[in-house]
Amino acid sequence: MRLSGFSQIFDRSDEYEELISSLSEGHTPVNIVGVAGSTAAHLVFCACERLSKSAIIIASDGIEAENILSDLKLFYGDGAMLFPERELIFYDIDARERDIISQRLTVLEKLKDKKAKVVVTTVSAFLGFAPPREAFDISIRFEEGGKCDIETLADKFIFLGYVREEMVEGRGQFAIRGGIVDFFPHSAENPVRVELFYDEIDSIREFKAVTQRSLGRLEYACAPPANEVLLGRAQRESLITTLNRLSEAENEVLRANIRRDRERLENSVYFPSIDRYIPFIYEKIPSLADYISDDSLIFMCEPFRISESAQRQRNELAESVISFMEKGLIPPCKREWQADYHDVMRCLSTLNLIGISGISHSCPDYRPKKIISIGIKNQAQFHGKIDLFYDAVRFYKRNGYTAVIFGGSEEKAKNIARALNDEEINAVYLEGITSAPVEKQIIVTHGEITRGFEFPPCKIAVIGDKEIFGRDRRRPPRRTVRKGNEKLNSFTDLNVGDYVVHQNHGIGRFTGIKTMTVDGATADYLHIQFRGNDSLYVPTNQLDLIFKYIGKDSQTIRLNRLGGTEWQKTKDKVRKSAADMADQLIKLYAVRQTVKGVAFTPDSDWHRAFAATFPYEETEDQLRCIDEVRADMEKDKPMDRLLCGDVGYGKTEVALRAAFKAVMDGYQVAYLVPTTILAHQHYTIFLERMKPFPVKVEMLSRFRTPKQQKDIIKRAKAGEVDIIIGTHRIVQKDLEFRNLGLLIIDEEQRFGVAHKEQLKEIRKHVDVLTLTATPIPRTLHMSMAGIRDMSVLENPPKDRYPVSTYVLEYNEEIIKEAVLREVARGGQVYYLHNRVQTIERAAEKIRRFSPNLRVAAAHGKMGENELEDIMQQVLDGNVDVLVCTTIVETGLDIPNINTIIVEDADRMGLAQLYQLRGRVGRSNRLAYAYLTYRRDKALTETAQKRLQAIRDFTEFGSGFKIALRDLEIRGAGNVLGAQQHGHMEAVGYDMYCKLLSEAVSLLKGEIPPPSVQTVISLNVNAYIPKDYIKGENYRIEIYKKIAAVENEADRLDVYDEIQDRYGNVPNEVSNLIDISLIRNTASRLGIEEVRQTAEGAVLSYSAEAVLDLETITGLIKKYDGKLLFTPAVKTYLTLRHKDAGLLGHIKNLLQDYNELKQNKK
Repeated sequence: MRLSGFSQIFDRSDEYEELISSLSEGHTPVNIVGVAGSTAAHLVFCACERLSKSAIIIASDGIEAENILSDLKLFYGDGAMLFPERELIFYDIDARERDIISQRLTVLEKLKDKKAKVVVTTVSAFLGFAPPREAFDISIRFEEGGKCDIETLADKFIFLGYVREEMVEGRGQFAIRGGIVDFFPHSAENPVRVELFYDEIDSIREFKAVTQRSLGRLEYACAPPANEVLLGRAQRESLITTLNRLSEAENEVLRANIRRDRERLENSVYFPSIDRYIPFIYEKIPSLADYISDDSLIFMCEPFRISESAQRQRNELAESVISFMEKGLIPPCKREWQADYHDVMRCLSTLNLIGISGISHSCPDYRPKKIISIGIKNQAQFHGKIDLFYDAVRFYKRNGYTAVIFGGSEEKAKNIARALNDEEINAVYLEGITSAPVEKQIIVTHGEITRGFEFPPCKIAVIGDKEIFGRDRRRPPRRTVRKGNEKLNSFTDLNVGDYVVHQNHGIGRFTGIKTMTVDGATADYLHIQFRGNDSLYVPTNQLDLIFKYIGKDSQTIRLNRLGGTEWQKTKDKVRKSAADMADQLIKLYAVRQTVKGVAFTPDSDWHRAFAATFPYEETEDQLRCIDEVRADMEKDKPMDRLLCGDVGYGKTEVALRAAFKAVMDGYQVAYLVPTTILAHQHYTIFLERMKPFPVKVEMLSRFRTPKQQKDIIKRAKAGEVDIIIGTHRIVQKDLEFRNLGLLIIDEEQRFGVAHKEQLKEIRKHVDVLTLTATPIPRTLHMSMAGIRDMSVLENPPKDRYPVSTYVLEYNEEIIKEAVLREVARGGQVYYLHNRVQTIERAAEKIRRFSPNLRVAAAHGKMGENELEDIMQQVLDGNVDVLVCTTIVETGLDIPNINTIIVEDADRMGLAQLYQLRGRVGRSNRLAYAYLTYRRDKALTETAQKRLQAIRDFTEFGSGFKIALRDLEIRGAGNVLGAQQHGHMEAVGYDMYCKLLSEAVSLLKGEIPPPSVQTVISLNVNAYIPKDYIKGENYRIEIYKKIAAVENEADRLDVYDEIQDRYGNVPNEVSNLIDISLIRNTASRLGIEEVRQTAEGAVLSYSAEAVLDLETITGLIKKYDGKLLFTPAVKTYLTLRHKDAGLLGHIKNLLQDYNELKQNKK
């Protein structure tokens, strides 16, 4: 443990020793006075380490719990866990987010197995329903070499709350394919694959959900419960009996609910609103309290506040339950819905209970045997005034204190240590504190704490970077960086009815896979329908000629005809357009290389001090982008870099660092944004960050009076303003800069043609950084590689709290409750109504929820000034509910909006919903998203498919790949511009990227080899049997992988993957892989046909093939009479082979041919 020595900081305190003695002897409860807020985390850590015990920490609310958890994570990492509160579901919903359930089940499982080190929770989560301990005793256990009854396995998984799928992509799913069993436990980082040989477990492996490939073997694996409410047969029958009795209720709504729920129970169908029957299932409500072991330490932070919070929460729950009973949503019930607080306290007071409070030692619910006063003082705040910080450290040094300074990131901590030594304050930087801190030493290490403290009795001072820099520093949880190759290709989600693009024939509709036998050989073909009922059957080994069409709305897509020149003309037109675009970019790039620009100086201590004021730890993406911009600015060529990433991905910080770098070299910065409201938001951020430094920041927009604008323009010309942030006002001719060095442009595509022309003039000699909230598609990025300087922020920030997402029929009662609950906790709400004509009616409906609600409407058809005024009111907290269209999809970052309600979610794309959901969950509060569709609406087939995808996405996180894919299209449109986007839609996104890539290669002088499309005619069965891979879209995915086999390494890799995922590979599939390798190798060698004959096989060259006679001669020698070469009008090779195994011989021949050719090079 990196900071194990820190656990000894209180060891010289008599009061602390008294606490340890009381806990060791079981002399509890104990109350500690003089420890406030998150500083309790340090005391918890020290006591747990000293006594080698685990701990449960109970806080009065979520914010306090989060702060304590944050500090404990510094010491324990992932060993410190949060047990979050779960909402009980009384309404009927189709799906809900599983993240919170997974988190809760993980904590409970670790507590039961005594593997949890520290668990932090709130009193409401502590008392609320949790699955009983014995639920974890019925987990399914798999052990290598053990037995498994596959016939009953599916029923066991379903009982545990898992959902059966064809492929496991998210937590809580399982799949059974022949002898392969996949499942994804809530507590695991990766899903598990069990391979059976009859009823024996042959192997157990972890695998990657995105690639479906195995990672490594396991000796055993466990499938614990995936839901909180589990019903055994006896419990189910008992509940059905109860429902029969209740079904005669007078309330009609209640009767209907009970009848529907009874039918679900009789058919063993799980439904989220089973929560409404919890008191009928459990005589005594199980809770987190049941999981506490006798020797754990239980810390209650501010017992008096916890008591108040428990009482308040109990009253609120009682009121809510009565309301639901009156509505007929839950049956009348006199039992409790959560554990009784006083009963729990009586139980806890017999264990190792420690109350911690800042001032009051009042604890109304138990009687402490001892009260110990430990006077820990909160650390003083220095508010970014570094001299005050130096003075405080000098004071500690002079008075014999040991000071431990947590400096944030490693780099920042080292900078602090260097700065202290420069001030002749002897400080040492330590990577970790593994032994007790040396007395009177000033230690600097990396890490973040919520609040520093001072403990005079032990002469200990702890300072966090929050105290030094004066801002609340929050570190997003570290996440796994998504590798580009993990983004599955578009065929993963190809369904019957989807549009596809055939490279040679154009746009058609995919109608399914047909298995056909031709000339005695059975194979699968993709059936594609073109205009006029023209049909094409494409062999599955030619899937590399087909792309899924992704572009404009399917209602406006025009199919091509087979034959004719229409498709070729379209392709030629787009190819020329792509070539023109590439040519323009390359010329622009060349011109920029000849123009002299500003070469900024390397970073100094000022830059490092400025970087240290960033209130988050930089992500890997941000650091890379900051380095790329810094390197560009230090060259003597003008920078023209595009920085891409969605709202909240951290673009502004990259821009801030660039602006500061320019100002430190005496240059001015212009920051151009598309709207007044964004200008104001950026101005506030820049002003706050630049405050400790001698930098003058101003804003030019309609929020400034004409007099103020005139004054700013005058000072800019005189060089008295360093950074000007504004709308298009800053590119007008009356604004002159004395020494402009950097232009930052936010969302350039949102400016008009005239403004873009003015920008072209400005950007000729100054460095330009363009920001866009559009995620740049990786494929497009690769296509433009080398001709455009791009920095890409690919990874979205991880929500501090997951967004609780619900998919449900529109229900005004649910919506009203959601709105009023959010507003009651001081938050704001987005209500998405995507029809301008009826938006005011929707706003009026929301106003009727409560006379005190402040409701505003906003949509894209409003005047710019009117819209900005409304958004400013929202930002200022003067609007409770903003009823709006999808204008919120991108743009402002408003952390106080933590509930979003979307009407008609079935009419929106998955990517759009993903974006909308991302508008909430940007603070440390639990956020909610309600995706609704109209009650009793007859959904179209497309809408049903989309809604199913949304449910899956919400429930399991699968479908995310499709969301990413759709985002690529939006991204491509914004980056390429309207004209290029039109061309892209003419041929589909994938085809456009291919043509653009070819155009770039040609302009770079890279001559591609002639493209030969080889036809294979061999009498062997080569297809994927339906009983081997059942799902059609998964068969297509594997066909696509097989079609891409280029060499022996690819062949083995694909073979291994198929065997890994689906079990032993049938001969038909093995043949298919060989044929794909033959086809692609033959294509590279210029062979257009491989045909079986009575004598063996004939390999015919294309007319364009360049024949290497020396290589062919060497090959004929090697095959000693079995290979003939015939030069003719159509040159060909003849392979004589009548025995079985012709396929293998052709494969070997082509591999030998290719090897000879490569060796000659």
